[in-house]
Amino acid sequence: MPDAGSNLASQLAVEISPELLELALTHRSFAYENGGIATNERLEFLGDSILGQAVTVMLFTDNPTLDEGELAKRRASLVSSAALAEVARRIDLGRHIRLGRGELLTGGRNKSSILADTVEAVIGAAYLSAGPDAATALVLSLITPLLTTPERFGPAMDPKTSLQELAAKLGRGAPRYVVTDSGPDHSKRFQAAIFFGAQDALEAAPDSPEASHAIATGSGTSKKYAEMAAALTAWTLLSAK
Repeated sequence: MPDAGSNLASQLAVEISPELLELALTHRSFAYENGGIATNERLEFLGDSILGQAVTVMLFTDNPTLDEGELAKRRASLVSSAALAEVARRIDLGRHIRLGRGELLTGGRNKSSILADTVEAVIGAAYLSAGPDAATALVLSLITPLLTTPERFGPAMDPKTSLQELAAKLGRGAPRYVVTDSGPDHSKRFQAAIFFGAQDALEAAPDSPEASHAIATGSGTSKKYAEMAAALTAWTLLSAK
């Protein structure tokens, strides 16, 4: 593993045991190709909880005038996969992740889902190694730079919520997502289409003729990212109208 134990821990300014850091950087594709060793998924589960708590407390403390709905929206933006992938790219986390050959060949080091999950796993490792205060400090050091972007809490960061709110305001009802996938298991692409109202009855694949009735479509490397892409396009179209 490329000097993760020293360089990465030093960059993060937190004492993480080499064993836990190595585990945090072990993607399931690497584990599968190396005899089924442990993966970072349990640490990811732990880190997700710590991340959510730290961001919630920070937003609550720093924004005394914001109501519950706005606080929830901002939290969703800051802990989203898109935001965490941005954090990972800023610290060049991808080069440290242990990936299987298939993921390496398909650009796994830059896949947003893998990067976001690994950030959470590293936070979990920091908690177990250095305790809750150090883990919280790490979360804030990683997340705080995101707050300097003016459009951080706009529709681009939480397009599905933004679309749902706009659709309700326009009396369009709740959006319905229809998602299909294509390609081999190690390199799937997902396609999403959004329908409203009476067209909710349609069971249309996004690439079928019926998809022309969709208000918007989108694609991505996961179901989540395909839905987000479609939602942002739909929000843009509805806003223009």
